[in-house]
Amino acid sequence: MDVPAETPDQRLRARAQCVIPGGMYGHLRSDRLPAGYPQFFERASGCHLWDVNGRRYVDFMCSWGPIVVGHHHPVVTEAVQRQMAAGDCLNGPSERMVELAERLVGLIPHAHWALFAKNGTDATTTCVTLARAATGKRKILVAQGAYHGAIPWCSPNTMGVSEEDRAHMLTFRYNDVASLETAVQRAGDDLAGILVSAFRHDYGVDQELPDPAFARRSRELCDANGAALIVDDVRAGFRLTLRGSWDLVGVQPDLSAWSKAIANGYALAAVTGNNRYRDAASRLFVTGSFWSSAVSMAGGVGHARRARKHRWAAAHARAGPAVPRGGLPRRRRLPVSAFGRAVRPRCRRCSSTTMPISPRAQCFTLETLKHGVYLHPRHNMFLSTAHTEADIDFALEATKAGFAALAARGHSS
Repeated sequence: MDVPAETPDQRLRARAQCVIPGGMYGHLRSDRLPAGYPQFFERASGCHLWDVNGRRYVDFMCSWGPIVVGHHHPVVTEAVQRQMAAGDCLNGPSERMVELAERLVGLIPHAHWALFAKNGTDATTTCVTLARAATGKRKILVAQGAYHGAIPWCSPNTMGVSEEDRAHMLTFRYNDVASLETAVQRAGDDLAGILVSAFRHDYGVDQELPDPAFARRSRELCDANGAALIVDDVRAGFRLTLRGSWDLVGVQPDLSAWSKAIANGYALAAVTGNNRYRDAASRLFVTGSFWSSAVSMAGGVGHARRARKHRWAAAHARAGPAVPRGGLPRRRRLPVSAFGRAVRPRCRRCSSTTMPISPRAQCFTLETLKHGVYLHPRHNMFLSTAHTEADIDFALEATKAGFAALAARGHSS
């Protein structure tokens, strides 16, 4: 990318190095991406975002999932601004909390109640704690490689994590009934819950929708053992369906964790549950200084209001994945394919399932970035209802340049 020797992004990185460990942390660290990826952004609107260097991109990460109806959607923005004028962090919650809980209970079949927090880790941790509180048991089953948050009991990075933090966690293979049954047997009479992702979306691996037989068996095993079936819908919730993702396979959980897409970019998370867990939820002490933020909940209300009027999963499906489409990679004989639900596409075989990011992925995504399309070389991407056919066509033109660059380098690994 042709940019001046020292850009605003580079200057901000230098400043950040002095006051932020590593210059940035977590999944937002662009120094782990190929050189040329922007670290700092200036603004966003609809399906577009601008980095601090002034470059505009068609956004296929959508803030890593939260943006469903586009940045600054007028319905959500109006609800937020109205609440902001009245107050945000008050001595207690506003009416928005009750209104949002009513809307979630009205949308989600298994939900008889809702609790609110700020991020997905809050929600999954509350679900696990609730399962243990209600059952009096300790063992929680999780799929190998599944991501449920970034604190010791579930972080993918074990730095600073002790064995005791995960002493009562057992693993199984996602969609593998026999593996799940073995894990249940290992838990014995101490099984508190089975925690499953809405679908397999582990970082850098092929996505898998839940097998209906696996989902049904998960439900049966929880019922037989008095354990909680917990669906982590933090990434997928309100994207595949408004009713909870496992509704698509005909299975209702006891508890669900929600976050990313429920307030279109405003910091909010939720736990929904059935009446079996209502008493434990009413007695459990969970809280946070900003968990009752009225502004975020107003964003959630505005978002839910629009959700009832528009079937955005269908809109996503019509838009389709931005990479690749139309047989272009096959015509160039490139080892690239797109897979996953249309709302969450990822480019396969253009990226490696092991670190570091493969040269193919670097080549392809950097070339599309140069042409004004923001993709990720390993992570699944996201669509919003703000993406128009014109935006998709623009992105496809950019991917042509990416495929051409791969072909020119002989698509080496």
